[in-house]
Order: sequence, then structure tokens, then C-alpha cells
Amino acid sequence: MLKKAFIPYKGYYSTPFARWQGTLANENAVVLAAATAKRWFAEKGLEPNQVDYVILGITIGQPKWFYGSPWAAAMMGAEGTPGTILSQACTTSATCIFQAALGVENGLYEMPYALMTDRTSNGPHTIWPNPNGPGGEVISENWLMDNFNRDPWAKNAMIQTAENVAREAGFSREECDAVALRRYEQYAESLADDRAFQKTYMIPVEVQVSRKKTVTLEADEGVMPTTAEGLAKLRPVIPEGCHTFGSQTHPADGNCGVIVTTRDRAKEISADPARDAQVVSYGYSRAEKGYMAKAVVPAARMALEKAGITIDDVAAVKTHNPFAVNDLYFARDFGIDVNGFNNYGSSLIFGHPQGPTAGRLIVEGIEEVAAKGGGYLLWAGCAAGDTGGALVVKVGS
Repeated sequence: MLKKAFIPYKGYYSTPFARWQGTLANENAVVLAAATAKRWFAEKGLEPNQVDYVILGITIGQPKWFYGSPWAAAMMGAEGTPGTILSQACTTSATCIFQAALGVENGLYEMPYALMTDRTSNGPHTIWPNPNGPGGEVISENWLMDNFNRDPWAKNAMIQTAENVAREAGFSREECDAVALRRYEQYAESLADDRAFQKTYMIPVEVQVSRKKTVTLEADEGVMPTTAEGLAKLRPVIPEGCHTFGSQTHPADGNCGVIVTTRDRAKEISADPARDAQVVSYGYSRAEKGYMAKAVVPAARMALEKAGITIDDVAAVKTHNPFAVNDLYFARDFGIDVNGFNNYGSSLIFGHPQGPTAGRLIVEGIEEVAAKGGGYLLWAGCAAGDTGGALVVKVGS
């Protein structure tokens, strides 16, 4: 259990998430994240050079990302600040935030910054020499598609892991469709009153398309209107499976940032020190081969146990749910209502850029708990390799 690391209230942002091959498809994710962070710091009246370490969370290679964190730090205005790259597929943001918190806890950092970004659009195509190939043949990989479609250890696609869990647990197509519809309805609540809730944490992202023209993405791009009738008409992705393209997430692009610091420093820069969020605990896990959706539960249990609380003590739960079965399995195991968490949406609906996905869910969850008057937030999600991660934060009242 951590005691010294805090996220200042409003000391974070997320951009909208853009659809795959959409508005952000041609932007270098590192450059765009740094530019967005620089603008956010300026709007908050904060000096980026106050940051003493930058943890860059990114999972998809971009041109020049070899220089990743120090390059991003310099571009955002923290030229003297070092850092590192952290890559952990879908749990990247949670681990970045926790690593920043560990550094604060042990006195290594005073105000680290977790900057998470990815562009799934126009993913890299990598090649390696093939010593055994005739005539200069190479080994090639479509980074995004090949890795989504085959785990080299489990030897199956990610969608197959979801179907494995659904089949073993006995969940139906109708249950998966019902969860997808409920998550869409919850997301729609975040759009009420001219997106009032989303605007509590979201900052527009700007794309310079020419010397004279800038395009601003104000809201999520690629969210599909969802109805029970529409879901029922879709074919399963895998024959006889439970999931369609309506009950699984879609690749996206975007970035987010989170300041983690000491209690005193958080009070200085917080929009409301009473609502600062203490980083409390972290959990991790690995499920059996080919059962990724299961990994969320033991990770969440570890985080709750280390925090000294139970699921009943939590004010809000946010999950990364690339497949509807994730939430069905989570709810059954914890004995909670599957319709009662992921308020205001989830990655099932607004998309999954990987690196920043958990970060957006975490800051969204902080805002939800703050609006409820404070309490514990549990974030939990699965990641490539049948792994899981979880984070508990305590929002002040």
C-alpha cells in the first residue's frame, strides 16, 4: 500500500480518441502527445520543466521513438528532464502511473509525469534479416494486425481468448450483446449537456495539416450508434462465437497525461486539494494460456487486497473491456451487477489506442468518484499475453 503519491485533482487530461485511419492517422504519436501536453501545461499555468521525470507509455513504434521519453520531454518544454519508455500493451497507462507513484513513494522523484500515447493507424511494417532465406529474403511483420491475430505463445488471436472464456463460463451471444448495449447507453450519458462530463477531463487535440491549416478534434471519432436490433443483426466474428464487431472494441488513436507527485506539491497545483487522488495499490496477474479475459479478476483482487479493501468499498469501477465477456466474467466472479460499473463509457465503446486507454479510463473514473463525493476507484483490465493489471486510487471528498 502506497501512502505518499498523489494525482492532483485536474492534474491530468485525455484527448478524444480518433477512429482507426481517421483524423490522427498520419501523426507521429510521440510528437502529437508532446504537443498536446505542452498546450495543456500552458492552459493550466504550469511550467513543464517542473517535471523531474517523464514515463512515456507507448506500445506501437513510431519514427524516432528510440529517443522516446527525453525527446517528448524536450518537445513539451522540459528540456532538462530525462525519462524512460514503458510498454505493456493494454495495461500500459496503469503501470506508468504506478511506476511514477513508486518513485514518489521512495523519494526518487518529486513530480514525475506519465505521458501515454499510441497510434494504431498506419502501424509499422517491420522486417528483419533472414539468415536462412535465399536471395536476401527477409522476415516481415505487420505490427498491428499480426500481433492482434496471433499470440506467439498461446498461438491464437485475441478474439479467440474471449471466445474461450465465454464458452468455458457459459456466456451467450445475447448476454454479450446486452453488455455492449448497456456500455453504449452509459457512454451516451457522458455526452449529455454538450458533453459536460467528458469536458471535465478531455482536451481537444490539434493536427497541423499545413502551414496555414490546423484541424481540431473536439470529440471521440468512430463511436458507432448502437441499438439492440442493430447488434442482433451482426454476424459473429468467429463462427458460432458470442462476439460480433458490436461487442468488441476497435483500434483508435489518442494520448493522455497524468501528473503524480507528493501530497504537498499536489495541493499547490490542484484545482481542488480536497479532491486529490492518492495512488494506493497495484495488482497484476497472468491467466492460463489463451484465456486473457480471466486475467482481470486476479489482478483486481491483488490490488484490492493490497489496498486493504473489498469490492464493496469501491465507489466506482472502470475496466478495459476489449470484449463484452470481460465484464460478464468480472461481474460474475465479484458478485456485482454487470450493468452497474463503467459509467460514462469504456474502451468497448470509445475505442482502444492501447497505450493511453487505461489512462483515459482512470482519469474518467477519478472525475466520477469526485462527483460522488470521494472514495475508492478500481481500474482493472486485461493485456496481451493473457495478463492483467489493476490500480486502486482514493479520491478525496
